[in-house]
Amino acid sequence: MRGDGGGEELLGIGAFAARARLSAKALRLYDRLGLLAPAHVDEVSGYRYYRAGQVDRARRVALLRQLDMPLARVAEVLDAAGGDEAAGLLAAYWADVETRIAGQRTLAAYLRARLSGRNSEMHAAFEVETVEVPAQVVVTERRHTLADELPAWIGASLERLEEAARACGGVTGAPFVVYHAEVSTESDGPAETCVPVADESAARDWVAAQGRVRDLAVRVEPARRLARTRISKAQVAHPQILAAFEAVEAWIAREGLVHDGPCREVYFADWGAAGPADLVCDVAFPVR
Repeated sequence: MRGDGGGEELLGIGAFAARARLSAKALRLYDRLGLLAPAHVDEVSGYRYYRAGQVDRARRVALLRQLDMPLARVAEVLDAAGGDEAAGLLAAYWADVETRIAGQRTLAAYLRARLSGRNSEMHAAFEVETVEVPAQVVVTERRHTLADELPAWIGASLERLEEAARACGGVTGAPFVVYHAEVSTESDGPAETCVPVADESAARDWVAAQGRVRDLAVRVEPARRLARTRISKAQVAHPQILAAFEAVEAWIAREGLVHDGPCREVYFADWGAAGPADLVCDVAFPVR
């Protein structure tokens, strides 16, 4: 069949599918999703026709999908203004994939250790102790967040709260994050970032001035006894940090102590200046 205008050859869906090395079912899906529309659809029969020049786009869709690229990102790559932009979008997607795979590889190793009964070996790497923490006034921000979003939110939130603390008499202790419920790829907490401040009245005025932009609050964190272990910057990453939490919980059980509040991470060192092996964080549980 010849097309209108330029006389470019139009292929029926079967012939086009064969040339593009795709199934007719896949072509119908790409059409429905707006990735590859037919050049012509017969008004009576509904039969689809494609230009021969669309073969290259069809093959690109198929190849990108073989990378498990979501359809929305496939559309971004295909519709990029030029080759360099499209290549950049693909590179960014693949960097995300490699980051995810690296995390999954570490998680798989962690799970193998657990399933093989080597929990005690993992726990032995962590030294646990108890410390007494006095009551302190904290300005806080609470958010429901999944694990993938958690690190970025913690960094941005603590930066906001520390900036506010400078107008509230200054920061008086190490910032920390409280987990009121599980944060994982399927459970969204909530988590609460906390920064100790000197001036409770000024902190309350600052929170009031923010309105309802974020879930901000000022409260008095009571004096607590914490069971903690110190971990390096590299160990803060998921899932390495899970072993630290489990080690502290196992120690609490062995010592006959009782949980007395939600678990937390206390960031006592300069994160930006720390190297991977530097101790930066306490993984801790309130106990009595």
